[in-house]
Amino acid sequence: MAGRVIFHIDMNSFYASVEQSHDPSLKGKALAIAGNPKERRGIIVTCSYEARAHGIYTTMPVFEAKRKLPALVILPPNFDRYRAASKAMFDLLRTYTDLVEPVSIDEGYMDVTALSKERDAIGIAEEIQLRIRNELDLPCSIGIAPNKFLAKTASDMKKPMGITVLRKRDIRERLWPLEVLEMHGIGESTARKLKSLNIRTIGELAQADEGTIKSGLGKYGIRLRKRANGEDERLVDPDSVYDTKSIGASTTLPADETDDRKLHEAFRSLSAKVARRLEAKALSGPTVTIQMRTFDWQNRSRSATLRNPIYRKEEIADAAITLFDRHWDGTPLRLVGVTVSNVIEKQEAAEQLSLFDFEKHAKDEPVLRLMDKLESKYGKQVLRKGTGRRRIESVSETSFSKDFLDDHERE
Repeated sequence: MAGRVIFHIDMNSFYASVEQSHDPSLKGKALAIAGNPKERRGIIVTCSYEARAHGIYTTMPVFEAKRKLPALVILPPNFDRYRAASKAMFDLLRTYTDLVEPVSIDEGYMDVTALSKERDAIGIAEEIQLRIRNELDLPCSIGIAPNKFLAKTASDMKKPMGITVLRKRDIRERLWPLEVLEMHGIGESTARKLKSLNIRTIGELAQADEGTIKSGLGKYGIRLRKRANGEDERLVDPDSVYDTKSIGASTTLPADETDDRKLHEAFRSLSAKVARRLEAKALSGPTVTIQMRTFDWQNRSRSATLRNPIYRKEEIADAAITLFDRHWDGTPLRLVGVTVSNVIEKQEAAEQLSLFDFEKHAKDEPVLRLMDKLESKYGKQVLRKGTGRRRIESVSETSFSKDFLDDHERE
């Protein structure tokens, strides 16, 4: 294989596999890990392949999973156990090369270019997979490719215990016929935007006009187009850490800004950037902080902690704009920023909404629709909080943010 040789190591059903290794009596059984296994409101965080064969899946409510499969074994997560297994796995990978980049607790990249000049790359992958299985009693899949994007894509193609080689010359046949939603890095929101540009498959994305993509998705769209063509120049970074405590972005405005519409748009753009960074590291967090630097270089920050961790750009923007509208006093701003902190892995952060919460949200919806109608007919100034200090902005502030935002002011 010419050029670089990159491995993506993806541990299979990691939490469940660790539990089965810790307690061999669980092997071969349908097993699920849930945040609150003793409560109806619990959500399945992950499950074994035996459970998946019965239709159990991540984010399924515990009560539904038990109803579907009464014999399902459900355990609470033991993150100390998972972190120890993760460390052992990465220590094993580093016996082959120092160029190992963890991207989450259960996956990482290896650059084995130098090693592959002496040994067959597939043989190396087989040995690594076998050692992880024999020494750690854990299954994994490995993708082999000339870059990180293709390696990650390859590792997803065969699970569990798969080894897949994906070369650039293979993408026309193996990737291009797939819908764009199947492509690593594209979520439902991006897929909808691409669909509005008449782009439905990875092949259509790869062959799309660059100007059209840039106008619709900006620089991120150009990057996706390159990935669809198998291009990814990112290096494996051994200094990268995945246990980041916060992910943020900021921008210096072209002039002292007082137009709240332009500032809202800046927060939305920054929130989208933060969301992409969270997605890349498979992280989410409950705390949103905004930074505001005034024209005279005074820094102000405001934070809000939500009940559940978030990672979607719409949720981050809602929280950020809500904070901004509550606390901005009209002073001209020269820099704004958005940060999501106290981040944890998405799997660890499966939402634990209770039935009460669901009913509460449902009751909020008629009120929000009425607010929308009133503001549409009489203008956005018609509705104000009881204090009269600032209006409720029903367009950008969802029931989620109004109910659960807990302000913590910091100068």
